[in-house]
Amino acid sequence: MIFSTVLFLFYFLPIFLLAYHFTPIKHRNITALIGSIIFYIWGAPVFIFILLGSCIIDYYITYNFDKYKKPKLLLIISLILNIGMLAYFKYANFFVDNLNAFLSVAGFSAIKWIKVGLPIGISFFTFQKISYSIDIYRKRNKPLDSVSDYILYIILFPQLIAGPIIRFNEIAEQIRDRRKNETYQNKLIGFYRFIIGLSKKVLIANSVGAFADTIFNAPPESFEPVSSWIATLAYTIQIYFDFSGYSDMAIGIGRMLGFRFPENFNNPYTSKSITEFWR
Repeated sequence: MIFSTVLFLFYFLPIFLLAYHFTPIKHRNITALIGSIIFYIWGAPVFIFILLGSCIIDYYITYNFDKYKKPKLLLIISLILNIGMLAYFKYANFFVDNLNAFLSVAGFSAIKWIKVGLPIGISFFTFQKISYSIDIYRKRNKPLDSVSDYILYIILFPQLIAGPIIRFNEIAEQIRDRRKNETYQNKLIGFYRFIIGLSKKVLIANSVGAFADTIFNAPPESFEPVSSWIATLAYTIQIYFDFSGYSDMAIGIGRMLGFRFPENFNNPYTSKSITEFWR
């Protein structure tokens, strides 16, 4: 479910916000979790079981760090499970396709293989889980008291699709208690930030992207240097405002729910080096 669609803007988000703010404060994490699960199921109903199952396993591994004599071993198990799952879903098809190409050249029959689907947001929730495991192992924070709060940290829908990736120590106390952030001022700031992001996405990124696509989809023989450079510039603008808009919308929704997400898109095109650009 994309933030800029009619379904999200006029149905999911208003209903969710009403349900969330009419829920007693002590139960709002459950409401946020249910909303996030529905959000994920809408886009990938089959993969929700993989996501929830991996979260439950990971939670109980990290919860026992202090109780186990060799917590480093548990951390290694957690990292292997998460990185292994990410590698399998992202690169299994690539590996098998290349292996079959090699076997074909060598005169052998190809391996029969059912293509692996890619779970939505797998990179983001994998890095979220790794962040949690490392922060708990280094004792930067205590583990969450309930598996439902842990799953909420991983699957919280505003940042599930395009970030920002949030380190656990940046949001741990807000998951436990965010009453100080649940003010009318924060809700208005969040709404304003969401509208700014939506405008960037719909009015700028989509419009400029449609123009770039028109040129890029034309027959190659019709390309001219000027139009090619214009299309490249348009695509650059589209990518910038697409990511910037999504970041604004995610941070804005989080603010409306009482979460303070870190900024993750700070004028990257003004960077003076690759390292600064990456940061």
